[in-house]
Amino acid sequence: MSIDDELRDRIERSAEKHALLNAVKHNSDAEMGAIMGPLMGENPEFRPHGDAIPGIIGSVVSQINNLSAGERRDRLETLAPEALKEIESADNSNKYDLPSLPGVTDKEPTQSVRMRAAPNPNGPWHIGHARMPAVIGTYSNRYDGSFIIRFDDTDPETKRPDLNAYDDILEDVTYLGFEPDDVLRASDRLELYYDYAQDLIDVGGAYTCSCSGEHFSELKNAGEACPHREKSIDQTRTEFEAMIQGEYVAGEMVLRVRTDIKHKNPALRDWVAFRLIDTPHPRASAADYRCWPMLDFQSGIDDHETGITHIIRGIDLQDSAKRQRFVYNYFDWEYPEVVHWGHINVDAYDVSLSTSTLTEKIEGDELDGWDDPRAPTLQSLRRRGITGEAIVESMINLGTSTTNVELSMSSIYSNNRKHIDDEANRYFLVRNGESFTLDTTSGDMTAGHPPLHPDNPERGERTIPITDAITIESADVPVDGNRVWLKGYACVQRDGNQFRPTDDSIDVVREDEVNVIHWAPAPDSSSAISVRMRTPDGDITGVAEPELINTSVGDLVQFERVGFARIDSKHEQTTNTDMTVYWTHS
Repeated sequence: MSIDDELRDRIERSAEKHALLNAVKHNSDAEMGAIMGPLMGENPEFRPHGDAIPGIIGSVVSQINNLSAGERRDRLETLAPEALKEIESADNSNKYDLPSLPGVTDKEPTQSVRMRAAPNPNGPWHIGHARMPAVIGTYSNRYDGSFIIRFDDTDPETKRPDLNAYDDILEDVTYLGFEPDDVLRASDRLELYYDYAQDLIDVGGAYTCSCSGEHFSELKNAGEACPHREKSIDQTRTEFEAMIQGEYVAGEMVLRVRTDIKHKNPALRDWVAFRLIDTPHPRASAADYRCWPMLDFQSGIDDHETGITHIIRGIDLQDSAKRQRFVYNYFDWEYPEVVHWGHINVDAYDVSLSTSTLTEKIEGDELDGWDDPRAPTLQSLRRRGITGEAIVESMINLGTSTTNVELSMSSIYSNNRKHIDDEANRYFLVRNGESFTLDTTSGDMTAGHPPLHPDNPERGERTIPITDAITIESADVPVDGNRVWLKGYACVQRDGNQFRPTDDSIDVVREDEVNVIHWAPAPDSSSAISVRMRTPDGDITGVAEPELINTSVGDLVQFERVGFARIDSKHEQTTNTDMTVYWTHS
């Protein structure tokens, strides 16, 4: 899709503002990855051009980074004075890029903050799921509050829990850097919900209803009361007890909360609190139950029981708070503060974030599992070597806006690079290379010695033995007669299918623009290491230098001029490779 001059100008102007905001706020150079999310979130019309936008705004970011701190501030004051004022008036001691919670101050919290993440354990978490624990965990640390994980698993049929997901999700929370203060499973709390339902019946707040869903919907939309609405409390208690004892089948009876049958929002009129489900719950401890609470009832009760002070939920769930307030009013409870936010969209992945879609792809062998590098899951990112801290930083940067936000994977990669660059030793990996003989008759260099890490000379050098043949990447092959610099070795000149060392010094790289390239022993050499690199775009095979074999599974390395990777396994006979690595990012 082409970009006309008018749209290009709008993109550049918006990019300038967000680059200045990023630079001034953090008193540092603007980062491309950090501004992509806010830029796309504020301008959804830019999204169809997502592939072209980095190329357009790159020069804008460079220009901002060439300005002094004072010049950046002055320019931001011209473009967005209110934004500058907000930055400069913020508490300098606040290290979190999140607004204060309603009713709470950073310096002297007026109440003990208790927040919860309430996942449905129907599968492992995808990237978007990380936003909730990242923000709640950060708020909990900020206010020295409590962070609760509550598994909302009271739908054993439509959103049937996966027994493995409970532990998988807790592992994901740990991966992100948080430990919950308490872990609850709603399916363990059925008797509690029954008790509260009976209390609600006693105060006239609920009644049993045997209308068909279609018939009740017609009445509700017309603002007409269900004929069962005037049942006595005794009859309602008796019929609800029969629901609990399994004397009805699914669809035969429900318990409704009595609200306002003429409420302007039909979705709030006498909503269902309990229904019957014949499908047994997969957890053995809950398999005998058939009367299950709806999420709005269960969640509302649990939030009160656990003393939740602040709830974060999607903007599309505003009706949930309104439904629950009816129950809270019957019991004279105070409702928690609520922060609503927009949806998160994640770029860079071809597969849907839907758990059901991912399950279908795994069961259909389109994906190898939840940690397949092509899957947009936290398990996949963890296996690739993305740190949980990098994900949390990117999620925090999205804030809590009610508008939909765009998470660019480049933001996560940028944050992660800062965390792993210093620890990742350097190695050479040649992908689908071309082999050349190497004339070693002249000179006395028997090996190449590039550094393990250019910024940490104390780690020493690698040794790449010189054999009769080497391999280099096809894009690096020079025209016959031209020179290249084999990094860590010497300058060589191509002579047909052979390279011959020259007497040139390193100055030719700068003065004669000789390219510096990486290399490895030829694939048939005894010192070559065959590598399979798994990436989101598919598997890549290549040849690495021999010292890569000295790394350990789990180590993070950087393949020079290729990217970072995590060592996943060694000596894989089934794939006919010496090592398998997972690509992290460039």
